[in-house]
Amino acid sequence: MDTLLQLAGLTVRLGGRTILDDLQGAVAGRAVGLLGPNGAGKSTLINTLLGFHPPSAGSAQILGHDIRSAGHAVRNLVGFMPENDAFVAGMTGVRFVCLMAEVSGLPADLALERAHEAFFLVGLGEARYRKVGTYSLGMKQLAKLAQAIVHGPRLLILDEPTNGLDPAARERMLRVVREIRDAGATRILLSSHLLRDVEEVCDEVIILKEGRLAAHCNLEEERRTNRKFLDLSIAGGNGVFVESVEALGCACAAFPDGDGGTRLKLVLPDEVEIRELYRLAAERDVEIRRLSYRRDSLEDIFLSAMRNGAGAAAKRPEATHGGL
Repeated sequence: MDTLLQLAGLTVRLGGRTILDDLQGAVAGRAVGLLGPNGAGKSTLINTLLGFHPPSAGSAQILGHDIRSAGHAVRNLVGFMPENDAFVAGMTGVRFVCLMAEVSGLPADLALERAHEAFFLVGLGEARYRKVGTYSLGMKQLAKLAQAIVHGPRLLILDEPTNGLDPAARERMLRVVREIRDAGATRILLSSHLLRDVEEVCDEVIILKEGRLAAHCNLEEERRTNRKFLDLSIAGGNGVFVESVEALGCACAAFPDGDGGTRLKLVLPDEVEIRELYRLAAERDVEIRRLSYRRDSLEDIFLSAMRNGAGAAAKRPEATHGGL
């Protein structure tokens, strides 16, 4: 698969402040999530890719086109759904989307045809002749998606697409985005503060912190690794149990559990079964009070990136294994 986004020392300074600092790396997924806390630089990165902010140093490429030297070509390839509304309230939905298609370079007849198609694709076909100003929040979000896809972009950039939506509207939005992704003609860059949205849509994620790349992770690979993460509460053992568990090859972190016992977080190698822990506990007179099993999640990866600080990372940091 072609590289979607290549960052080559991308640096952006605005108002005397460095907002993006030497971003390096490449992503190639069908759908890439862009994560980070408020102020991390997500919106600045999107605006820079779209040509609204000139790089202060370095550059970036979208699908092989440099944002510095081929900005017009980049904008032809991209459809953008902004976080904030930017409608002409007195226009009908289909007329507004048709206008956006014409601005993108489509001839008037084709733009109108594509506008109708886009409205049906996002599920707003019956409301396309209503004025945009009468739309509900969920309908406005879908109308923004329609104008972003109307010209058939190769990359769709979504900035907080489920912002403010109720659960049913959120699921409808994500379903449409997944359908666009699975059709295969359009790649997706999804910026969101909702980890669940990214997990449901994306196969790759980049995480920004303080304007730098804190983590880069291929979620598809993470889902296939099948690492075993356990959370245990034990009583007894006086540290011998922990040593025995580590001797099996397990990564282990121990904490007081507040009830006079010990809480353990473990990462089990593939060859170690949970029954081995019970065998060790019986041999060392340790009581396992509680054991819960889980796999690594995007939340673990995100929180670890926030703890470990910002730094150019070619892949997910090792410290995120199990959130230890």
